[in-house]
Amino acid sequence: MTDLSTAEWVTSSYSGSNGGQCVAVAHLGDSVAARDTKLCGDGPTLLVPAAAWTAFLLGIAR
Repeated sequence: MTDLSTAEWVTSSYSGSNGGQCVAVAHLGDSVAARDTKLCGDGPTLLVPAAAWTAFLLGIAR
């Protein structure tokens, strides 16, 4: 299990200032953690290799 207690989460600029309903991500070196911003910090987290996250972002940008 990956320790996320010191992860620096970044929320999408599309979330807006009212908390929004988006995704927060934390870059953890060779992996990326993603979670739903509506949930508290202890909610479920998706952990993927950084290369897979980059491929995902490039895919949705197309």
